[in-house]
Amino acid sequence: MKNYIKILRNQFKKYEIDGYVIPKNDDFFTEYSKLNRLEVISNFSGSAGLAIILKNKNYLFTDGRYTIQSKIESGKNFKIYGFEKLINCNLFKNFTLGIDPKLFTNTQIKNYFLKYNKIKHIEKNLIDEIKRQKKNTYIPFFSLEKKVVGESVNSKINKIANYLKKNKSDYIFISAPENVAWILNIRGSDGPNSPVPNSRLIVSKSKKILLISNRKKCKHLLKNKIIMTDEFLDTNDLPKEILKLKGKNFIIDDKSCSIFYENLIKSKFKIIDREDPTYLLKAIKNKSEIKNMINAHILDGVALTKFLYWIKKINKKRITEVEAAKKLEVFRKLNKNFLYPSFDTIAGSGKNGAIVHYRAKKENCRIINKNDILLCDSGGQYKYGTTDVTRTICFSNQKQNIKNIFTKVLKGHIAVAMTDINKDDIGKKIDKRARKFLNKSNLDYAHGTGHGVGFFLNVHEGPQSITKINKIKIREGMILSNEPGYYKPNEYGIRIENLVYVKKVKNKLFFKNLTMAPIEKDLININLLTSHEKNYLFKYHLEVYSKISKYLNPNEKKWLASFI
Repeated sequence: MKNYIKILRNQFKKYEIDGYVIPKNDDFFTEYSKLNRLEVISNFSGSAGLAIILKNKNYLFTDGRYTIQSKIESGKNFKIYGFEKLINCNLFKNFTLGIDPKLFTNTQIKNYFLKYNKIKHIEKNLIDEIKRQKKNTYIPFFSLEKKVVGESVNSKINKIANYLKKNKSDYIFISAPENVAWILNIRGSDGPNSPVPNSRLIVSKSKKILLISNRKKCKHLLKNKIIMTDEFLDTNDLPKEILKLKGKNFIIDDKSCSIFYENLIKSKFKIIDREDPTYLLKAIKNKSEIKNMINAHILDGVALTKFLYWIKKINKKRITEVEAAKKLEVFRKLNKNFLYPSFDTIAGSGKNGAIVHYRAKKENCRIINKNDILLCDSGGQYKYGTTDVTRTICFSNQKQNIKNIFTKVLKGHIAVAMTDINKDDIGKKIDKRARKFLNKSNLDYAHGTGHGVGFFLNVHEGPQSITKINKIKIREGMILSNEPGYYKPNEYGIRIENLVYVKKVKNKLFFKNLTMAPIEKDLININLLTSHEKNYLFKYHLEVYSKISKYLNPNEKKWLASFI
């Protein structure tokens, strides 16, 4: 890593820059990418981060999930700050910073650097010049049937075209692959944990489309006439072909349209808006998507319950965190509809549990001890659905203080699950419910309480979330995580996570659990629960038992029944 930093700095004079900025994202702005430029230069492996290499200082910015992890992985060579310090960054002034214009949006650059520093666009990515990334693999995209997704491509394009007409725009440039996936009912294999098809899309107000990607990836779509020949454009041909389009203006996506593509569009067209409506359309799942997600979570609940029984009751070996994660995947693989994990499993025992997004590695992971608490956050991509669930597990009687904190986290989890959404209808209000019981003891956690989840897509999606700042209205059909926690550095971590969807009955909106797996009863101080909370737990475990018990062996079934 140090050597790479030195090689990078040697390029500064050639490009007349004082520093270089390296984000985590690739040029599709996906959360989980097969590229690892940020890790190459900083050794930081988290899913959110940005590094700035100057002539004699290095900075790494990340969020509360990675406070401990970033210090462990990068602390020797980097000054580490929260993302909030990037806004109008004044840690250094009057510097010229080099960037790859394909990896940033204009809004990011304006918000981060332009107040105190200058930016220079460098066409070559300087990290790729130091260490070549793996060559692209061209696994073809595939389409999903209407019975799986519940809505036709034509219906979705109609919605986009109506949005264009309403906003008096000729075109929209869909630059986020997950949004292209939703509109065209296609998926791909370009993400390590998500079936994203790396592609972009232009939709006109007259409902014409242009899918922009690699021809090898689109060969099945073209062959089966999912996409017609005149609806496809190779990425390399976009710069000249976009100038041939007739019209006056474009809508782009402020979150994922890079400076490179914005400048290309601006060379001929006027940009009149920066909001892609697909995010909100995609967030509201239809009945088919909800049905498929319910089925995927039953399959996932069976695997997780089998794992929980195995690790608590069957396993007598001293196993490592990596071995635990692998065993959980073995249980998931027992089902033919399981494809791959929706993210790298977090299996943090003891002090590693306090690292919010810890990743166990074979060469340095811990052996799970009897006295440890194990925080296990995992998920799967299934045909068809995406799961994400966290359980905190113990193997021996824990101190009363730990049980009390676990119970306060559980009370927050239940408070979210029992939200009257007609009353508390935005994430900001619901987030307060989750933290209430911890806050009474001056405790808190440095991450959001919940994120949106895609349908057989990204495990994290917006615009809805349950955080201290989110103001998006929670609507019927949305799927979110419910995951309050508490982390004591160098000792333990606690998190309880279920996925929920928003259901409507007689004009009343409420959360319904998707996740079907037992919550650790050996960590609960039952005296801290109200009768309503006890009743919630009883009903939840009764539902879990009714949904998954038929897939369990007699011993597993008997154990699960003990939660009721």
